Amino acid sequence: MSDRPLNLKDSSEIALHDESRQGEALIIERPKQYTGRKLYIESYGCAMNFADSEIVASLMLDMGFETTAQYKEADVIFINTCSIRDNAEQRVRNRLREFSAAKKKRPGITIGVLGCMAERLKSKFLEEEKLVDIVIGPDSYRDLPNLLSQADEGMRAVNVLLSREETYADISPVRLNSNGISAFVSIMRGCDNMCSFCVVPFTRGRERSRDPESIVREAKELFEEGYREVTLLGQNVDSYKWEDRLNFAGLLEIVAQINPLLRVRFSTSHPKDITNEVLHTINKYDNICNHIHLPVQSGNSRVLELMNRTYTREWYLERIDTIRRLIPECSISTDMIIGFCTETEEEHQDTLSLMDYVKFDFAYMYTYSERPGTLAAKRFEDDIPEDVKTRRFNEILKMQQASSLHRLEQHIGKIHRVLIDGFSKKSDQDFSGKTEHNITVVFPINENNMRGDYVNVAIVRCTPATLIGQIIN
Repeated sequence: MSDRPLNLKDSSEIALHDESRQGEALIIERPKQYTGRKLYIESYGCAMNFADSEIVASLMLDMGFETTAQYKEADVIFINTCSIRDNAEQRVRNRLREFSAAKKKRPGITIGVLGCMAERLKSKFLEEEKLVDIVIGPDSYRDLPNLLSQADEGMRAVNVLLSREETYADISPVRLNSNGISAFVSIMRGCDNMCSFCVVPFTRGRERSRDPESIVREAKELFEEGYREVTLLGQNVDSYKWEDRLNFAGLLEIVAQINPLLRVRFSTSHPKDITNEVLHTINKYDNICNHIHLPVQSGNSRVLELMNRTYTREWYLERIDTIRRLIPECSISTDMIIGFCTETEEEHQDTLSLMDYVKFDFAYMYTYSERPGTLAAKRFEDDIPEDVKTRRFNEILKMQQASSLHRLEQHIGKIHRVLIDGFSKKSDQDFSGKTEHNITVVFPINENNMRGDYVNVAIVRCTPATLIGQIIN
């Protein structure tokens, strides 16, 4: 995948471990109690980080801040960070150097690092980098008033305490740079899956689910404000559980019942946990989108065991077959790690053969990057040469590009219900929108329709990444 900048209007494409995407300046209206101070906030990484930035923006709004699209105009600069891969952290460090240069010209600027990178490095960030004034972890955003007060007094401040209870359920997120159509709704935080390559359990803490009443209330309010699509977020949504009386399938059903015009998506599912009950619920409601993001990471059972994924190749393929049997029109996307520790050429071929069997609609692919503190870093040697990783990556990329095109071609000649989310990126004479399969469709504008409308689109052709069509009655 490219490292292109991400505007939140692309939010439905984000996978929870897609660290390559970068957030633009996040804009909110001036607060009622405006203090004259401006905030610039930039997010990197997964959808949870973007959702967290909306929580931070809400807290800052309450403190009298407004936002600016120019960091050089800001009094406070926040960067919400990702630690899933080393190159994500390096981009953050480079960005901090730019912010630090601005601070030298305006010494009153406060620079803060938020999120997973802050949690991983903790106070070391203050000691080693000398670029930041505040370090705050994902569970400590309520402490922002205190931390900013310390920074205003010339002290560096840090709070990276993890919580077993914090879900921010009572905070109404400020929708940042929103298209007014699609929004994230966080349903849980943290992760109990100790995948050996992953830092998330260490940076976001243990799993805890948000109470369903607050989730439904937030989704209802979004619909009443004109939003027509929500994405339920969690590191592993299938683990959602509220007081032993509501599981994820039950929550999915409740949200779908809010209104048939409210599309419901979710991310991310874990292959060991996704149940037939969830699949039947998807099939039961037309407004639950027929798309499942199901990270496989590797096509070889031995490598999956080293990754501590707790399922086998056979288990994963059974889940794929079941999805295709119960929801024939369902699109399936995945995550893939290439060149994990000790991966042999034969095991790499197993990944290619799995991809050839499944033919994913799209995939997020990465070469393995050792993360300090993870189980893999402690137990295994990162022993696959970079040139081998690159060659294997290119082979997997080539196969995925062919699969993506194959899947897109299957839609030619069909009619899809598309939710218009704005104009095409290339022309203001074309609308752009998503099918329920999470596929972008471009089609000529119609004066009778506008953003937020559902339209029936006949698909006439495709590019390697997009469907092209015409609105029909």
